[in-house]
Amino acid sequence: MKILGLLACFLCFNAISETLLGKVIGVSDGDTLTVLVDQSPIKIRVAGIDAPEKAQPFGQRSKQSLSDCALGKLINVEWKKLDRYGRTIGKVISNDTDCGLRQIEVGLAWHYKAYLKEQSSMDQARYADAEQQARKAKTGIWSYAEPEAPWDFRHKK
Repeated sequence: MKILGLLACFLCFNAISETLLGKVIGVSDGDTLTVLVDQSPIKIRVAGIDAPEKAQPFGQRSKQSLSDCALGKLINVEWKKLDRYGRTIGKVISNDTDCGLRQIEVGLAWHYKAYLKEQSSMDQARYADAEQQARKAKTGIWSYAEPEAPWDFRHKK
């Protein structure tokens, strides 16, 4: 009976979660990239983070950091949904590195808490801790006393 329950949970999880495997062919900014999957380009919005916009301080550095993590590499994207712009929202894994988590660790993205419920509890804790550590070390965006969050920057436009 336990095995049937575990199997049901596994099948249920797989029904709502997919994995894409592809090569990153472009990076738009610190939280968006394009992946070639079966000869089709797919826009990916990195889940769990929000990076500075290109016009913000650290915007270009954030884009470069995501490029360093993923550009030209084969990646796995664990995803569950599309955003309102049709981008696939997913956790990006490159060579066993969680690129979203890495962006937070190096102080080039915020943990995007508005979508906290879309992350596993383990990722919620890891991302929150990474942001706290980056803030404490005054790394990247946290070198400013009060960095402007990208969602605030976007709302001004």
